[in-house]
Formats: sequence, structure tokens, C-alpha cells
Amino acid sequence: EVQLVESGGGLVQPGGSLRLSCAVSGFTFDAASIGWFRQAPGKEREGVSCISRSDGRTYYADSVKGRFTISSDNAKNTLYLQMNTLRPEDTAVYYCAAATTFYSWAWYRTRWYDYWGQGTQVTVSS
Repeated sequence: EVQLVESGGGLVQPGGSLRLSCAVSGFTFDAASIGWFRQAPGKEREGVSCISRSDGRTYYADSVKGRFTISSDNAKNTLYLQMNTLRPEDTAVYYCAAATTFYSWAWYRTRWYDYWGQGTQVTVSS
């Protein structure tokens, strides 16, 4: 059974930082493309960042470029998202997702991801 379990969410002030983690099990971690999505209340789920496992390239939404960094530890089967300079508009539930196939031109589309975590809440507020 494939499981993705996120952790690290919480309440942080604007300008602060958080690091999210996603523990992956039951899946060939180094053969997957894996990434982060988020969903704010009343909005559609959107792609935040992704790692292509075939070549290690990383992808970011324009709204988080320069502030968020995605990384992975294959030995621990864990994906991370370091989030710096957080803004109130970053408030959302953040999800980890894994794909068995990868399309670089559409990495941000939820339809290509086969497995999802349960999500972790990130709230940026003073």
C-alpha cells in the first residue's frame, strides 16, 4: 500500500519559515516524480513544486520561486519543502503527491498524480 504522510505545517508569522516533510512508503521512491500542491479555501488545488526523478530537475510555481525549495532524501524516502519569506497568501493545506509517469510540461496538473497524502495545514498570519 502506498502511503504519503505530510508533517511540519503550523502557524507562522509573515516573513517566517517552515519546512514540510513527506514520508513515502510502499512506492519506488527513486522511480517516481513527486511534488507539493496546495489548496486554499474556495480555490482549486495548485502545483507548488515538483522533482522529476528521471533527471532531478525541479519545478516551481511562479508565486513561490526564490522563496521555496524542494528537496528529497532517497535514503529516508522523504520529500521536503523549505518555505521561506512566507506570505499570508501562502496559507493553504499542503499536499504531497507522487506520479508513476511524469510530464514536465504539465507537472502542476493534479490529474497526473496517482498518490496523495492527507495534507498539512499552513497558516501565515500575524
